[in-house]
Amino acid sequence: MIDFFQTIILGFIEGLTEFLPISSTAHLIVGELLLDVHPSPFLNFFTIFIQLGAISAVPILYFNRLTSSLLIYKYIIISFIPAVVFGVLLDDFLESLFQGYWFICISWIIGGYVLINIDKWIVDNEENPSSIENMSINQAFKIGLYQCLAMIPGVSRSGASIIGGRIVGFKHRDAIEFSFLLGIPTILGACAKKVLDYRDNIGEFTVGTNGIYLLVAFIISFIFALFSIKFMVNLVKNYGFKYFGYYRIAIGIIFGFYLLWN
Repeated sequence: MIDFFQTIILGFIEGLTEFLPISSTAHLIVGELLLDVHPSPFLNFFTIFIQLGAISAVPILYFNRLTSSLLIYKYIIISFIPAVVFGVLLDDFLESLFQGYWFICISWIIGGYVLINIDKWIVDNEENPSSIENMSINQAFKIGLYQCLAMIPGVSRSGASIIGGRIVGFKHRDAIEFSFLLGIPTILGACAKKVLDYRDNIGEFTVGTNGIYLLVAFIISFIFALFSIKFMVNLVKNYGFKYFGYYRIAIGIIFGFYLLWN
């Protein structure tokens, strides 16, 4: 089971890391290990449910974008299609194939290397820049394909879709913003899948102490996601993605030493 202190910490981790390209899932897995949280059906439901708290910050911060034009929904839906297809076909397979704490270490380090160098590998097209306003169906679909890499544990959903945005020609701001918007249907879809998986346990999970834990973690995740989004946008605007890359490599090495000593 999970206690109140663990609820607060996990809600904090989710809100802080969901939109940073450092893998919220990996941080939750490691957090559960360090907090000695034992696996259970409720924990599986809990870790998906608190993502709703984090994603709730996006419509608030990007309300103007979501209400300025219906065209943005067309591109979000197109980008979401690969996640639906590959999520149904490969999600469980990839999770079983790439399990283990050591894989998270490797994924953190490799992803860190990519983030440190991504701005060296990709040069912005200043004469004909791509943006959310003039994106194509092909660009939207490609970003969705890149997001599917996040089905591999330790690969950040936001990181994969942001890098996808950069590869198709978006500058930092547009790549980040579209990644956040794409997270809305992606996380809602994952939560809906969990609700279906545990539909016979929903009553047990949402009443009494369990219901309080879900609500508390939801609120904490939401609050810290608001700060996290603003922090990321400002940091990337000034320095690019390299500091997230340094963090991923550092935490991958530190966690590797932890596994060796325990």
